[in-house]
Amino acid sequence: MLINRHKIAALLTAAAVLLTGCGPFTGFYVYDVSSEDGGIETKANDALISVGFSQLGSESTWRSANTESVKAALSTGNGFFLIFDNARQKQEKQFKAVRNFISQRVDYIVICPVIQEGWDVVLAEAKDAGIPVILLDRNISVNDESMYTSFIGEDMYAEGASAGKWLEEYLDSRGKSEEDINIVVIEGTSGSSAKEGRAQGFGAIAARHMNWKMLASATGEFTQTKGKETMARLLGEFDDIDVIVCQNDDMTFGAIEALKEAGVKTGGVGEPVLISFDGTRKALELVKEGVINVDVECNPNSGELLAQIINDLEAGREVDKAYYMEEKVFTKENVDEYIEDRNY
Repeated sequence: MLINRHKIAALLTAAAVLLTGCGPFTGFYVYDVSSEDGGIETKANDALISVGFSQLGSESTWRSANTESVKAALSTGNGFFLIFDNARQKQEKQFKAVRNFISQRVDYIVICPVIQEGWDVVLAEAKDAGIPVILLDRNISVNDESMYTSFIGEDMYAEGASAGKWLEEYLDSRGKSEEDINIVVIEGTSGSSAKEGRAQGFGAIAARHMNWKMLASATGEFTQTKGKETMARLLGEFDDIDVIVCQNDDMTFGAIEALKEAGVKTGGVGEPVLISFDGTRKALELVKEGVINVDVECNPNSGELLAQIINDLEAGREVDKAYYMEEKVFTKENVDEYIEDRNY
């Protein structure tokens, strides 16, 4: 499939006709290659900027919101032709997608990497092809940072540290700053920058408190099902848990199911403290109810910033190596200010 601004007008017309037959045309066309081995030959149309986007999966509400943000921003109406691939949380599938994008000669490649390591070879291939690579949401670890142009996403370390600082203040306000505090952590995908960053940030604050006892850290793979399974196992192993840290909302929802089945309530006086990350509407409703004590925002709406940076590159302007999304910390005291505007 030869893309590099080789987008056939008939393809877009056909897409519009198909979409119109099912409902109103939404203004963007996404060529989804997630389940395809091949492609289509297209003719030149230099009006559109072609972008190959490898999304790591659809494991959570947050991830779906992030995907929709990118699709909306990289629309044909905004001057883009988006080729989307869902890696279903498999790094090898992302490698295949990137190589397909290279063979299609897209103008830009955007990757939400499943894990940090292992990217040197395939990014070197993109660099040799002269295709700029932009990382979205999650970062990577490479020997040569020139192999990618920019990172757009969240400061996962800062998110973890924010959760730790909130816990410091919470315990102090309740006169528990000197008590032993038993903590369990349900972590995300092993090797991902989200898991590593949040763990390191929270760990840096925990290291200041010798009375914070880290009972266990176990993976929940960023999914509700695995979060429930892991929480149930931890409840079977420990009967004195004071703080539960879940590294995303979907794992928190699963943990809450397991806690309810075990007859354990959270959030109140004398009950385990529940800390979450993401800030989805469903989670913010649970913050308002007092089930979740605090939810550290992870902003998925990075599509507009991504489009802006690609347009800057098109115009020959320099871009920064990293851009971080604005993020908040939600508690029962402030959640009413934001919950009604939450779009995911």
